Amino acid sequence: MIHEAQILQRKFEADFWIDELSMYALALDGDKRPCKVRTSNAGQCLFSGIASADHATSIARILTGDHFYSGWGIRTVADGEPRYNPMSYHNGSVWPHDNALIAAGMARYRMTALASKVMAGLFEAATFFDFTRLPELFCGFGRRIGKGPTSYPVACSPQAWSAASTFFMLQCSIGLAIDAMKKRITLTRPTLPPFLNHVRINEVSVGDASVDLLLFRSNESVAVTVERREGDIDVIVLH
Repeated sequence: MIHEAQILQRKFEADFWIDELSMYALALDGDKRPCKVRTSNAGQCLFSGIASADHATSIARILTGDHFYSGWGIRTVADGEPRYNPMSYHNGSVWPHDNALIAAGMARYRMTALASKVMAGLFEAATFFDFTRLPELFCGFGRRIGKGPTSYPVACSPQAWSAASTFFMLQCSIGLAIDAMKKRITLTRPTLPPFLNHVRINEVSVGDASVDLLLFRSNESVAVTVERREGDIDVIVLH
C-alpha cells in the first residue's frame, strides 16, 4: 500500500503541479490538460498529505497572501482569477469548514503559525454574526476598518460543519495529535492566535487515562503545563 501511495503521489505531482501558478491545478479537463485556476482546493492537498513538502510551503504562503486571504478567511477562488466573484457561492466566498481543512493541512506540514492566522480571522469574523456563530459561508470581500464580513444571504446558520471548524482549527493551531496505541498526546509547534493568551483543555482522554492541559503564551512561544494526569499517558511538546 505504501508503494502504491508513492506512485499516486508522483503521478499527482506530475499531472497537477503548475509552475506558473506555484499551485496545483483545480482539475484536469477532458483531454487531461490542467485547469490553471488558483483555488483553495489546493490547500486540501495539504490536508490529505499528497503534497510534497516544498509545494505545501508554497501553497500555504499563497493561500494566506492578499489574493486569497480576505482578512476574515481564505477565499475559494483567488482575487484576480477570471471567475472570481466574492458574492459567488463557490467562486470567491469564504467557507469556514474549507478553511479548517486547510489549517489542518498547514499543521500537518508543521506550519501551525499559518494555521493560527486562519483561526484568528474566522474567530474575529464570528463576532459579527448572530450568537457568535459561524455560518455555512460568507462573502469574500476584503476586510475593511470598522466593518464586519459581508453575509451571504441564504447561507445555512447554524451549520454543523462550520460549528466543528472552530474546534478543529484550535487543534491545528496548537498542533494537537493523539496516538491511542502508544498512549501519547503530542503538541507540535503549538501556537496561539493574537486574541488568545491561554487555553485550558480539560479531560483529554486516551483509553482509560486523561489529562488537563494549560497552554499559555511565554515570550515568543507557547508553554504547556499538565495540570492533572490520571492513568498511564505521556504528553510530549515538540517546538
